[in-house]
Formats: sequence, structure tokens, C-alpha cells
Amino acid sequence: MNRNALLRRISALSFTSWELHLYLDTHPQDREAIAKAEEIDRKLAKFKEEFEKEFGPLSIKDVNGNGDKWLKDPWPWDYDFGGTE
Repeated sequence: MNRNALLRRISALSFTSWELHLYLDTHPQDREAIAKAEEIDRKLAKFKEEFEKEFGPLSIKDVNGNGDKWLKDPWPWDYDFGGTE
């Protein structure tokens, strides 16, 4: 999977995880939602791990003593997304 596809997948799963956890704040006994949240969190962790293995850390908190990878190019603004300015 390419970089942008992984980022989109991570973004979608992060949103889904956040929303499920908000729902569970008010519905803590919903077993189906608990199972779904656990499934989404596992998928999210898998895609984050895949991304970091291939492209480096997603954020500074994910550096884990490997700060030089965080500082190397490319920076987010170095990518050409094919849009018009």
C-alpha cells in the first residue's frame, strides 16, 4: 500500500475509533460496540505499525529514541498532491 493510501486508512480508522470511544462513554454496557472498538483499535495499530516501518514515525511521540528519522526529509509540505495553488 502506498503512503497516501496508508495515511487515509489510518485517518479513517482513527476517526472511527474516536467516535466509538465517545459512544462508549455514554453506553458502557454495549457489548457489540466494545467488540467493534477493540477490532478497530487492532486494525489501527496494525496500519500505524506498517506505516512507521515503511515511512517512519507518524508523530514525535512515536520516535522511540530514533529522532533522526523524524528530522529527515520529506516534510509534509514537500509532497506534491497534484492540486492547484
